[in-house]
Amino acid sequence: MPRGAIPAVGIAAALSIALTSCSSSSSPSSGSAPGTGGAASGKTLVVGVTSDPDTLFPWKATQFQAVNVLQNLYGTLTEFDKDLNVVPGLAESWQTSDDGKKLTLKLRQGVTFADGSAFDSQDAKSSLEKIMDEKTAAVARASLSSVKSVEAPDAGTVVLELTGPDAALPANLATVNMAMLSSDDTEEKLNTTPNGTGPFKLGKRVASQSITLARNDAYWGGEKPKVAAVEFRVIPDESSIVSAMQSGNVQLAVFNDPLVAQTAQGGGTLTVTKTPQLNYHVLQLNAQHGDLKDVNVRLAIQCAIDRKQVLDTAALGEGEVTGPITAPAFKSDPNKRPCPARDLAKAAEYLGKAGKSGGVTVKTIVSQGEYATSVNEAQNLKAQLAEAKINLELEVLESGAFVDRWVAADFDAAVALNGGRPDPDGSYGRYFTSKGNLNKVAGYSSPELDKLFAEGKATTDQAARKAIYEQVSAKLEENAPWIWLFSGYTYTATTSGVQGFVPMASGSLQYLRTTSVS
Repeated sequence: MPRGAIPAVGIAAALSIALTSCSSSSSPSSGSAPGTGGAASGKTLVVGVTSDPDTLFPWKATQFQAVNVLQNLYGTLTEFDKDLNVVPGLAESWQTSDDGKKLTLKLRQGVTFADGSAFDSQDAKSSLEKIMDEKTAAVARASLSSVKSVEAPDAGTVVLELTGPDAALPANLATVNMAMLSSDDTEEKLNTTPNGTGPFKLGKRVASQSITLARNDAYWGGEKPKVAAVEFRVIPDESSIVSAMQSGNVQLAVFNDPLVAQTAQGGGTLTVTKTPQLNYHVLQLNAQHGDLKDVNVRLAIQCAIDRKQVLDTAALGEGEVTGPITAPAFKSDPNKRPCPARDLAKAAEYLGKAGKSGGVTVKTIVSQGEYATSVNEAQNLKAQLAEAKINLELEVLESGAFVDRWVAADFDAAVALNGGRPDPDGSYGRYFTSKGNLNKVAGYSSPELDKLFAEGKATTDQAARKAIYEQVSAKLEENAPWIWLFSGYTYTATTSGVQGFVPMASGSLQYLRTTSVS
């Protein structure tokens, strides 16, 4: 991490080429973005979504729809700009000590929560300490593993004392799972009445139908949001969302299914923007369960899958086969893995080594509703693996039930779409380290991975970090705890009159605050 007031992730150049829909912009700290002219209006922007948020508590949100809503209600100490550089958020600047063991953040003044109470260093200290407390069960707890203590020497300053340098920390502080909460609030209260510092506040919620966010006129970010409200309207099927847009009932939607995007584009009345994503489609194997405890069974599954066939079948070839790490600055080479191409003979050999030449059955959960290609992916994987005597026994669940089972690690395998991050530690430190708070979900860790992740956090030189995470990627592929498949695109559809929305490679909807509708 460069020493100075505003460290950066260092991937802007790679992403700015890909995000062709974006023109020049200032950082979120100024409250502006591409195409954001004009004053705030009394309009409501209706966004079509396929599922209802499963939680309104930001520290436990893993479902994409919950994250998309909450990042518009809550603020974080740092933020990402459109190119995923780390920029000021509730912390207007920060400084790392020469030895890398202290991070001092200067907080923005005059910030209030939705209930009108002031945000200060005691709220930041309380938030970070509660996230670090294992009893909170915060999904980002592992991202603060380098933090020994949090001090608030005055109302505008927070000091993090670290065990050593942590190059990933500024980026990790930018996720909504690190949202700053009032020290007076509780999880129970916030699940019904969110109280954040974001550009919007909760307006009205109708369970399984809609959630409406009202403009926060006290928002600290310079300009107020361009619209009076954003309504997330639940329409379970992406094709039905297209119909709602064509009839004028919905103004914006983000699709995962390229076939739906083609339909939306083909009608001529909608504008569709295609954005490459850091997220990745994956078959997660729980290495703590049954036959999957044997690495040879997991490698047999890896060798029996043609990833390009999954991509072509489920997503019309719209994307690329990927390894574990999708961040451009650290990207894995998918050819550096056992069986980079499908090899049924090798799969049979691995099953033989495991003493399972007759085959295995793997109970597999699949989400229906959170993203559009899940069931097609699962069915293609089932068909391919059957040829290798590996039976995927599929259980299709609605989004909320899938998340509950996933968080509880109640599966042998899971067909999943996981959010990627600009920094590999943020992506995987919580999964594949022995003390990672989501290690139970990952089902795998090792002393070698623990050492590599620790080195990755402590190393500030970018080239050296890249070499470390290449080793992380190799260890993950060689042990096949998960089978990484492909990364795809999102397709942002808007009706005429919608301006100022910026699609992001992280999938974030943070630029709803700069979106206008006429």
